[in-house]
Amino acid sequence: MNLGEIVGVGNTATVYEWEIGKVVKLFREGYSCQDAIREFENARAVNDMDFPKPKAYEFITYEGKHGIVYDKVMGESLLDWTLRTGNLEKCSILMAKAHKAILKHDITNVPDYKDFLIYQIKKASITKEERQNALYLADQLKNGTTLCHGDFHPGNVMLFQDRISVIDFMNVCRGSRLYDIARTVYLIEYTPVPSGADNPEKIRNLKKTLSRLYLEQMNLNKDSIKDYLTAISVARKGECPEENRMY
Repeated sequence: MNLGEIVGVGNTATVYEWEIGKVVKLFREGYSCQDAIREFENARAVNDMDFPKPKAYEFITYEGKHGIVYDKVMGESLLDWTLRTGNLEKCSILMAKAHKAILKHDITNVPDYKDFLIYQIKKASITKEERQNALYLADQLKNGTTLCHGDFHPGNVMLFQDRISVIDFMNVCRGSRLYDIARTVYLIEYTPVPSGADNPEKIRNLKKTLSRLYLEQMNLNKDSIKDYLTAISVARKGECPEENRMY
């Protein structure tokens, strides 16, 4: 099988046409085989669950690169659609609809979210006291078996004629629904505006507004997720240290 046209490009992989109705997500050369397999296993773990997503079919190696064969998803990312239309309210409604469909499921055969937080907190370049406080806080957060996407944001929701589909299952985990909601709020509101962006203050305001609208759609407020946000913000220093250098 030969690769078809490129249909998407991300930080770690390029997505190509593969066969009728399918694509292959081909990871960059040198990308960890273990991480690629983990995404495949996570995607397979949720294959039969009732929320909109492309199914994962097989793990392949193509010219030395690892890849995953998925259903082809039509349309554009909700992020691109929102940037094009400016319709933050509809974006928040579609996000909440998709996220609620995920969070209604329970799962046991994926990692616990606390293990992810603790691992990243231990990696973070912070003081010993900050690390101890963050680890204690993470340990006190609620346990659970709710299916958490782990990386839910408008860039990982595809939109086609008002139909949505969720992609990217690298960070799937189990835990508290409040964790996954807080993680989404963090990714929307608190990640830095890309360097060189036009009118960064306007973008920051848009991010803040979308975060607020999304939380309203989820029937929550910042106070209800504050401990999760605190733990996530410290863990992010281990997960993405380059973000702190962008401010």
